[in-house]
Amino acid sequence: MRGWWAGVTDPELERWRLVLGEPASAMGALGADGAARDAALEWLYGRDGDHEQRDVRRGSGGGDGASTLTTVDWLNDINRLFPQETIERLQRDAVERYEINDIVTDAAVLETIEPNPALLRAVLQTKHLMNPEVLRLARRIVEAVVRDLMAKMATEVRAAFTGTRARRPSRWKQARDFDMRRTLRANLGHYRPEERRVFIETPHFFSRTRKHVEQWQVILLVDQSGSMVESVIHSAVTAACLWGLPGVRTHLVAFDTDVVDLTSEVDDPVELLMKVQLGGGTDIARAVRYGAGLVEQPRRAIVVLISDFYEGGSTSTLVRTVRELVEQGTKVLGLAALDEQANPVYDRDTAQRLADVGASMGAMTPGQLAAFVAEQVAR
Repeated sequence: MRGWWAGVTDPELERWRLVLGEPASAMGALGADGAARDAALEWLYGRDGDHEQRDVRRGSGGGDGASTLTTVDWLNDINRLFPQETIERLQRDAVERYEINDIVTDAAVLETIEPNPALLRAVLQTKHLMNPEVLRLARRIVEAVVRDLMAKMATEVRAAFTGTRARRPSRWKQARDFDMRRTLRANLGHYRPEERRVFIETPHFFSRTRKHVEQWQVILLVDQSGSMVESVIHSAVTAACLWGLPGVRTHLVAFDTDVVDLTSEVDDPVELLMKVQLGGGTDIARAVRYGAGLVEQPRRAIVVLISDFYEGGSTSTLVRTVRELVEQGTKVLGLAALDEQANPVYDRDTAQRLADVGASMGAMTPGQLAAFVAEQVAR
């Protein structure tokens, strides 16, 4: 009897064979590259202890990860066999799911590996295991990824600070200045009832005006517990992008049960990240008290608290300190995440209590935070 795969093309067949592993061997033998891809996937995902029960990948070798491949061999193979997006996913699973730490703690590996965000996170979480030579090589990963993030985020921050939107039209066409209301009004003559669409012939845009700005303080308080590694990375880069902008004075404070003022390192996010120590407990109240002590002009200050809000210290002290900041006119933002995806995981009860006393709670990407700061500064 012919299998369901009889009408599937060869590339599709190989992908299914790689997904299903040895139990799908009846689909036919793999070619040389296909067999190499299968071996590379088995080296990594064969470590799952439940594969024999689920019968997803090959039945032998599952759970012990036994292989003659070294980590360097495996990295060389996946770079030869897979597209970049797949390579980054495999590397991320290796360091985050299977904790194959020699990917970022072995000098031979670090000399050959291509930097990416997953490896940056792994370096920050394992740098305490590294000897000085390995740490020097790991710094290359930090520098490369931070350089890419800076290039992207600096553009977003500069765009946010180019001025506030005015109501008069502009001949400069930028998506962020699109005037939807005026555009719809001007193009109603192109409405097609049968399609229920308005076809835009002439788009309209706002202009932006620069205003005199007074000095504002932006105080970033960043939880450096292990779960907040993404937020630490993006906070460091955001602070560096804000550093030196007209009308903004930036502070960066990292905390767990201790509080470390890293403001002197803000202009060098690589050095800053190499000094951060992830892990430990959390005393948010202590950090907020420290941040409150930095405020010079309450009505010209924004305190940004970036945390999962799982308080290891006194929640009542935290709530009271935030209430005092709000009452004196300071803007308090509580951000549960500060990465590009902004997927927040946080203690909702504590967050609600802070919202009840006037803090603005939520999640923002770095670009959204920069836009918020720009709007406050330009008022």
